[in-house]
Amino acid sequence: MAILRVYVVSDATGETAERVVRSALTQFGSAPVAIVRCGGIRTAEQVRAVVAEAALRDSLILHTLVSDQLRTAILREARIHGVDAMDLLGPVLDRLATHLGVSPQEKPGLFSQLVEATSRRIEAVEFAFRHDDGQRVDELERAEIVLVGVSRTMKTPTTLYLAYHGWFAANVPIVPGIPADPALLALPHELVFGLTMSAPRLAELRRARAAHLGIPGETYASLAAVRDELRCSDALCREQGWRQIDATGKSVEEVSREVLVLGHHERAPGHDGA
Repeated sequence: MAILRVYVVSDATGETAERVVRSALTQFGSAPVAIVRCGGIRTAEQVRAVVAEAALRDSLILHTLVSDQLRTAILREARIHGVDAMDLLGPVLDRLATHLGVSPQEKPGLFSQLVEATSRRIEAVEFAFRHDDGQRVDELERAEIVLVGVSRTMKTPTTLYLAYHGWFAANVPIVPGIPADPALLALPHELVFGLTMSAPRLAELRRARAAHLGIPGETYASLAAVRDELRCSDALCREQGWRQIDATGKSVEEVSREVLVLGHHERAPGHDGA
């Protein structure tokens, strides 16, 4: 029996369509089939080239093109060359458009982008938990954003918010009398942001935490101690060239937004703009 070549044609990677084909092929045992994946098909010229190649041998074309124009083109070329072609995605798009009352976007690769974004968000959140409160500072070079500051300056909630939005973020506490870790000091200064707060507000937050935990707050939450710690934090940030953000009276969303704006992180997470 001659080998049947199944051309899987997609304007994205073609991975989803190939999985569908391979799933179907399991019902045919060891039938002689060769799958030829043709991804990134975005023009009528590319469509013509694929169909012309398929016409040279016993072939079947299965495609998941989201563009109505390209679906029409591949159907026309298949008829001209006498190649059997089947649209795997068009009927689904048509039915959904009818029931939803809206037209599809016809943008290739949206599913792959969604999967990639979801996977990255999961990794980012895991990274944030592993690098919270100064943990694993030897791995900070993997971070895209590092927050520093004294206790209760919103470092952890801001880190987690950024991570949920796909940024690899970490945070490191600044503790008076304890030198900053060399791994932190070695980072490019534009990656590190100091979080600060007014002394009265920070003292108030610390008193609430001390009461909740049932620990003495005379030193931890005293206004004098808080002011000394903030001065140390400010001095370190100035010395290292780390930009500071005043979190007094701000929500986690507002602080995160300032971090992204200051760091020119308006691009999508994980992309350098190249």
